[in-house]
Amino acid sequence: MHHEDEASGRVTLATVAKEAGVSMPTVSKVLNGRSDVSRATRAKVEQLLEDHGYRRRGQPTSRSPLIELVFHELDSIWSMELIRGVENVARENRATVALTESGTRHTPAPEWLPGVLRRRPLGVVLVFSALPEDVKRRLRAAAIPFVVIDPAGDPDPDVPSVGSANWAGGLAATRHLTDLGHERVAIITGPEDMLCSLARLDGYRSAMAMAGLETDPSLMRFGDFHVQGGFEHAMDLLEGPDRPTAIFAGSDLQALGVLEAARVKGLRVPEDLSVVGYDDVPPAQWSSPPLTTVHQPLQRMAEEAARMLLRPDDPGTATQRIELATHLVVRQSTAPPRET
Repeated sequence: MHHEDEASGRVTLATVAKEAGVSMPTVSKVLNGRSDVSRATRAKVEQLLEDHGYRRRGQPTSRSPLIELVFHELDSIWSMELIRGVENVARENRATVALTESGTRHTPAPEWLPGVLRRRPLGVVLVFSALPEDVKRRLRAAAIPFVVIDPAGDPDPDVPSVGSANWAGGLAATRHLTDLGHERVAIITGPEDMLCSLARLDGYRSAMAMAGLETDPSLMRFGDFHVQGGFEHAMDLLEGPDRPTAIFAGSDLQALGVLEAARVKGLRVPEDLSVVGYDDVPPAQWSSPPLTTVHQPLQRMAEEAARMLLRPDDPGTATQRIELATHLVVRQSTAPPRET
């Protein structure tokens, strides 16, 4: 801090302590994430700190050289691409990446917050579709910058975030199949409560309409972005005589499940069934056959998020949304439908 900033910071903390009816050490405990403060007192102090616009700035000794990356699950190749991206930027800035698994795909678990307030990292990258107001308020009160890598595509307007063009990706995947001549095109998108899944489904619907094709509700499924889910939905879709000739899977992992279902059903890809994935994770090019997929720039999304963290004083960062382009990568899992 400059001398003037230090002085105004002391005045703010003294004012907050007086208005909250607590001591300066109690305000300090709240700022440092200590647990020996009642929930009501903490909430009151944090609200007053926010009301007074208090921000700690430039205290290198109080910061750990960490970038904290928080997921709800760490068991997918998708996660590894994001980790690599954050690691690239951390290395450039002589920082370490700390990984945390917490909560659901929507928000981190409440018990994560006291730990991050104690660790005081350079900033936090969160892979969730939303953040509770309490989490945002407490991170801001402790002056810990945060950015959401938002796969859903509908972040809160006051949260800096990085995403990608899900609707355009769904459109490109489906148009590729209709341009090849497929008319019965199925989709296994992601969970119904994630907007990225709905955006990819909307892109699919738009491409079908552009091709003058009806969308059959029985060919639209909500999956879970994992291999087993893709396999189970594909087994069901491929049952019976009026099966689809192409399946757009809303993730590469689901597409791998579709490839396995085709094998079990005795169908050849792409001769009997065309398959398109989404993400373009490294195994997509090594599947059998190599997978046509939509490239989502996961590493670059994570790099952009980490860079936003490290420039929190940029006037545009507080509400910045970066949306990166997607594009189709054509490999060998798609072909025109067989003449019947």
